[in-house]
Amino acid sequence: MKFTVDRAVLLKALAHVQSVVERRNTIPILANVLIEATQQGVLRLIATDMEIAVQEEVPGVTVARAGRTTAPAATLYEITRNLPDGARVELDHPGGDAPLALRAGRFATSLTVLPVEDFPSMTEGRLPTSFALKAGVLRDLIDRTKFAISTEETRYYLNGIYMHATTVDGAPVLRAVATDGHRLARVEEPLPEGASGMPGVIIPRKTVNELRKLAEETQEDIALSLSDTKIKFAIGTVTLVSKLIDGTFPEYDRVIPRGNDKVLSVDKKAFSDAVKRVAAISSERSRPVKLSVDRNLLVLSAASPEQGQAQEELDGDVVEYTATPLEIGFQARYLSDITDQIGEKVVFYFADGSAPTIVKDAAKDEALYVLMPMRV
Repeated sequence: MKFTVDRAVLLKALAHVQSVVERRNTIPILANVLIEATQQGVLRLIATDMEIAVQEEVPGVTVARAGRTTAPAATLYEITRNLPDGARVELDHPGGDAPLALRAGRFATSLTVLPVEDFPSMTEGRLPTSFALKAGVLRDLIDRTKFAISTEETRYYLNGIYMHATTVDGAPVLRAVATDGHRLARVEEPLPEGASGMPGVIIPRKTVNELRKLAEETQEDIALSLSDTKIKFAIGTVTLVSKLIDGTFPEYDRVIPRGNDKVLSVDKKAFSDAVKRVAAISSERSRPVKLSVDRNLLVLSAASPEQGQAQEELDGDVVEYTATPLEIGFQARYLSDITDQIGEKVVFYFADGSAPTIVKDAAKDEALYVLMPMRV
């Protein structure tokens, strides 16, 4: 195999695939990227951790000798990243156990390869459901839910975003849900054509993060194909295939309260900034911020045995509240995570000081958040 490619083209392709490679693994071949150059001038790069596989095809490469090999993904990426802009990179592998030679200008190095036969093939299998989502819609679904994904490995079925088709007031929607037991995020978009028969699937956290990075670079539609065990995303020249979490997502509707009738509406920026200021009194991420609400008045407060106390008042200029007085506490970070997804005005729906609270964006009804209170 021997080919020449622009440094910028190679770097972009390597950036897409190498991030799925686990830096620490017990299977050496999984640290490598599969490199294939075809007689048609196409460069194909593939990386996998056995749960996710990312493939990129780069056309228009100058191929002198077609072939395939593998090379250390992180090392190849770092070398390419540090080459000068505008460099032409030549990769030459004569075959067998010989090292892969890399040359660019006056720079030259060689990389140890591993047998192509050892590189795992992650077959897709049959993916009966196919539909397309606009890149902006997919980014929105991810951004407004991923912060609530659980990192607790024992509850593995919460370690991703649950995506499924359902109906709301008779209208079909695609719904994305994530929860860690302390907060819940639920976002809906109109159901795309072809998605009506999709199974409910849990997309793993790592897949979500890789997908979000890839979706950032395009404005075109993203094609999805899935079964009840695997999902594939086609994003321009990049294809991401992932296993799905084999588990049952909880019946999340049961934790969404129905009778919360005390409504607080507050300017998002004023509220978010106040939360950050009063929370700064404590270095403990889990310390609560207390919300004391009265008629058109909101007092935020926090206390720390080491640092002291902090308090800030927001009044009728930015606050609307006409129900009975209420005190409730929430973890500051959880409040910030939710308000970061909201536009100009955040609306809280309370029942009492110890019951789950609903949070919404006043201007967007398709997103709903549930937040469990803390004892204050």
